Amino acid sequence: MKKHIPNLITCLNLFSGCIAVVFAFQNDLKLAAYFVFLAALLDFLDGFIARLLKSYSEIGKQLDSLADMVSFGLVPGIVLFQYLQNSNGITENNNFLAFGGFIITVFSALRLAKFNLDTRQSDQFIGLPTPANALFIVSLIFVFEKYPTLFEQLNVAWFFAVITILFSYLLVAELPLLALKFKSFTFKNNELPIALLISSAVLILLFTFAAIPIIIILYILLSLIKPKKHEIYSRD
Repeated sequence: MKKHIPNLITCLNLFSGCIAVVFAFQNDLKLAAYFVFLAALLDFLDGFIARLLKSYSEIGKQLDSLADMVSFGLVPGIVLFQYLQNSNGITENNNFLAFGGFIITVFSALRLAKFNLDTRQSDQFIGLPTPANALFIVSLIFVFEKYPTLFEQLNVAWFFAVITILFSYLLVAELPLLALKFKSFTFKNNELPIALLISSAVLILLFTFAAIPIIIILYILLSLIKPKKHEIYSRD
């Protein structure tokens, strides 16, 4: 039975993603974000439990990617669609441009397919993981809610278009990024992951969910200063 436990958790990730899709289409972006957070937690747990129980399987790998495609590929595309549709600069005559938000969904699919075929293995990701990308996008609602003046300034089509293009690129870029896997409990060789975790905890305490986009940016920046000594591996 234990070999089915990680797959059950992955299915719950998919279920959470489906609920997030419904709320995102209803333009309830906060509830959609909460279910993406839950999906991200479940996505972490399925890999952790699989390693703990040593219950790896090819179907688990494929199921994980399919679940991630919904929770971390489709949902952020819908969220960007909603932002673009309601942003300044989008009118009834050009509201079809809002469908450009789904470009992030297309690149999420490319990123997941690319990952499944990548044979390079170590302790890093290549390109931005789809959960990190989704968390950045869905958490923008908390930033805008906390800082309404900032939202008034950034609620323009070009801002969300830039977000779409930039993060679509990061998903498939040949960019080595940290995978938060600790091979030992010592500070040595774990400096950057520990720094990220401590910084994230402080930021969450200060800004709650509005800190998540800052944490994702910090994650990317810390990865860029990490020495590029390793080959690339991790479960997306």
